[in-house]
Amino acid sequence: MSKRDQEDSLEGQEAALTAAGCSKVFSDRLSGARADRPGLAEALAYLRDGEDTLVVARLDRLGRSLPDALRTVQALADREVGLQALDVQLDSSTASGRLMLNMLLMLADWERDLLRERTREGVARARAAGRTPGPKPKLDAEQVAAVRAAVAGGQSVAAAARSFGVSRPTIYKALKGTR
Repeated sequence: MSKRDQEDSLEGQEAALTAAGCSKVFSDRLSGARADRPGLAEALAYLRDGEDTLVVARLDRLGRSLPDALRTVQALADREVGLQALDVQLDSSTASGRLMLNMLLMLADWERDLLRERTREGVARARAAGRTPGPKPKLDAEQVAAVRAAVAGGQSVAAAARSFGVSRPTIYKALKGTR
């Protein structure tokens, strides 16, 4: 999306919020994919627990991903702050709105569970194929033996690290036998 399209879209969202009767409008003039959202952070800090309602033009404005947006939704619910999303006619002060929010939260939880399952299955498949998860060791078995011999022969850890082209922590791990 071009910068001009983003500005038009932002202006359209601000107009929709004003038309919905919002007394104060906060905005972020940057990508929703960014983690730092000063406008959203300012709006969340401005809201009074148990009294205010956060109104967003689009539900996806609450976070950079569904789980991130749902964390924001849960934080609002914990503070007893209402939520309205104009694009999906969601209003957490109604039974239907709460149902929709709970369904979204359940879907996010299900998505996290699926991700954990797929990760466990992938690790199990890798182990069954003889691969260990994680990064490749920086030193192979021969190099570890050479490091141990060099340090046992009086070479300092720093000198061994330089000669093998690795960091001192890698040498310490090799000496401990963890790598």
